[in-house]
Amino acid sequence: MATTIPVRENIITWALDRAGYDLAKFSLKYPTLNVERWLQGEKQPTVKQLEDFSKKVHIPFGYLFLQEPPNEEIDFPFFRSGQARPNYTVSPNIYDTILELERRQDWLRDYLIELGSEPLDFIGKFNNTTIVNVFVNDLRAKLNLAENWYLACKTWEDSLTMLMDAIEKIGIIVVQNGVVGNNMHRPIPVDECRGFVLVDEYVPFMFINNTDAKAAQLFTLIHELAHIWLGKSAGFNQDQLLPADNDLELICDQVAAEFLVPKNQLLSQWKNIQDIQLLATRFKVSTIVIARRALDLNLITKPQFFSFYNNYMEWAKAKQDSKGSGGDFYRTTKRRVSPTFASYVDSAVKSGRLTYKDAFKLTGLFGDVYTRFINQNVIGS
Repeated sequence: MATTIPVRENIITWALDRAGYDLAKFSLKYPTLNVERWLQGEKQPTVKQLEDFSKKVHIPFGYLFLQEPPNEEIDFPFFRSGQARPNYTVSPNIYDTILELERRQDWLRDYLIELGSEPLDFIGKFNNTTIVNVFVNDLRAKLNLAENWYLACKTWEDSLTMLMDAIEKIGIIVVQNGVVGNNMHRPIPVDECRGFVLVDEYVPFMFINNTDAKAAQLFTLIHELAHIWLGKSAGFNQDQLLPADNDLELICDQVAAEFLVPKNQLLSQWKNIQDIQLLATRFKVSTIVIARRALDLNLITKPQFFSFYNNYMEWAKAKQDSKGSGGDFYRTTKRRVSPTFASYVDSAVKSGRLTYKDAFKLTGLFGDVYTRFINQNVIGS
């Protein structure tokens, strides 16, 4: 006879609520678990049933034996557009993504220290009183990019790739994903999170929501980069690409705008060209970034920008939907894991400092999938 375990009603109801279920909805979807009978005291679950339950509600198995639900506040601010005060609580999918990247960051920090690496010299270099042009020029210098760096790119999609590669070269891990790990059933909605950054003096981690329009990802990328120079971890949703009412968010937006579309160059072009599409082509950024910059410089009004933004996002969503959810798994995974992070994991495995089992856990890839991924994305493997 299978061993049964008594459950705590407060933990079960918390777990259901955390996963977005009410009792009736969950019981209808998973009737064989008999969760209603657990809560009514008519039946106790087996270990296997509890394990199954924990997977369905996306919590660690051990949480089911706590006296009280755990505190899942994050330890850095999460900003919402238009809000002066940040949140310190996020949805489960964002929370679990943060935990996953913190685990990777903790391992890589220890590994880099073990190898004798020094702290990065640009962490916390500036503050919110730094002159924007000084800030932007320092970013460009560190990334080894000229003011007109975008001329080397054919499209703004190329600009995004070029910037992510340049950022990784200076020791920052860039993760581009739209779900928790590889779980396509756990999406991260753009209206909750466009990105977040985990600042660390040895290895900062940046997260970009890959379900967002590529146009917006470009802006988010530099916004997050500015946070690293400020030495402040943060998350943000940037509704309609507008910042929260916060000094740090405002300067990060100003830096992103100037970095991507320098003020003097746009004003010079605007005298003869007031066509956002054509300007986007010239600056190798998306039309929405040009529109956002034009708003900053009072070249267009807020109603004009919002109209443009909403039309653009509808077009981008329709374009994404027409492509479907397919694609090259290994190409997608390259950005979900980060090629730089993967190279460190591979190096640690080959030197005997990390087991394959732990490498599988860190990357979320297992067996032959891990091996093939490493062979495709790590030079010298």
